[in-house]
Amino acid sequence: MHTIDMDLVEMTLDVMKYAIDRISNVTPELGSPKKEEELLRIVGETITPTGIGGENAFKLFRDVLVKATVPIDHPRHLAFVPAAPTRAAIMFDLVTSASSIHGAYWMEGAGGIFCENQAMKWLVSLTGLPKNAFGVFTSGGTAANLSALVAAREDWREKNPGNDRTRALLLTSNGAHSSIKSMAKVMDADVRLIETEDEYLSGEDLKNEIDSLPEEDHKRLFAVVATGGTTNAGIIDGLKTIAEVCENEKIWLHVDCAYGGGALAAQSVRHLFEGIEKADSITIDPHKWLFSPYDCGAVIYKNLELAEKAHSQKGAYLEIFKDEGAQGFNPADYQIQLTRRLRGLPLWFSLAMHGTNKYRDAIERGIQLAKIAEKMISEDDELELVRPASLSVVLFKRKGWTAEDYKEWTYRNHRDGFALVTPSTYKNESVIRFCFINPDTTEEDIRKILETLH
Repeated sequence: MHTIDMDLVEMTLDVMKYAIDRISNVTPELGSPKKEEELLRIVGETITPTGIGGENAFKLFRDVLVKATVPIDHPRHLAFVPAAPTRAAIMFDLVTSASSIHGAYWMEGAGGIFCENQAMKWLVSLTGLPKNAFGVFTSGGTAANLSALVAAREDWREKNPGNDRTRALLLTSNGAHSSIKSMAKVMDADVRLIETEDEYLSGEDLKNEIDSLPEEDHKRLFAVVATGGTTNAGIIDGLKTIAEVCENEKIWLHVDCAYGGGALAAQSVRHLFEGIEKADSITIDPHKWLFSPYDCGAVIYKNLELAEKAHSQKGAYLEIFKDEGAQGFNPADYQIQLTRRLRGLPLWFSLAMHGTNKYRDAIERGIQLAKIAEKMISEDDELELVRPASLSVVLFKRKGWTAEDYKEWTYRNHRDGFALVTPSTYKNESVIRFCFINPDTTEEDIRKILETLH
């Protein structure tokens, strides 16, 4: 399979040409999914005993299959939490894969892990955590949240002997990301949602909930998850007052900033995160608002030793290199994965190339776009703002529309290859949701999307 021939050279040139064209195209075709049966009818079976040839396989991907996907970096893709990886980060993602570096241990990945740690140092500096705080890159927010909360539970059990078989309990708000409930299932832990009307959790809400717990539940409470920018509405919980409650109750505080963490670099909103420096762990997803390719999350710990106690893996075959150069930071010791690629390398290269000031400006642009959209909506008699723009999210309504109207509008814009904006719900009401990540999105893009609502 590794023999180099001219066909492989030609295919490599085709692939590189496609990559260059795609990277330089700021408005790629807004593709749409097709049923599996339809794709199979068009491309046929691609895995065969003799192979279909690289040129043919790539042609099928380029001409058919990639058009059945929706590019996350289109400037009029404002649904979910989109992404807009820098061209530098995308190019270095190719380099990362081509370099075949195992990123679990310093012995094999020293140079690459050094780069990751340079990027991590900047991330940690944004949080204001104490000097010795540090973190590691993961596959995304779910893996980061899970890693942090496994460390939290192990610390709780060590401090409370006899709880090694107790089903642990964590508290979070009804605005928390769905991954919190999902990863609690993996941990076999219970989650209790604190219901708030506007999806905002305050220290008072948390204190009232803790005080209302039966004694047996209070004893098994090991962590609180606050949110630094809800994915639905961009809401930042009252981190300062929540941190005070957690400190008084001696409960681990984890702050999920998977979406909102990029805004820590934006001076215009940094004050909204006051109290995050008191957290025991924090999740940030660089593949969201820090312009990295999928999949790149990060988990940061106030005390790395607690994470190492929970996650470090030992094996005879892992401890054979004794020379000084092989000794260093091992990412596998601080999160749930052993085998890992160097997910932080594209972020490092992009930061090194562009500098942190450009990152700050690009993040501020997302916040500014949300304010611009808010103003346009407020000035339109047929539209109604549901709540003020928060971070880069705007929620609003088209007066007189039903949930079905919103779905049809989304379908029509996507079918026409114009834009992808999906409805959501807030306070049990159907709304339209804009989420601005891509700094290439323009005011004209916003205006044209709003015009389709008339």
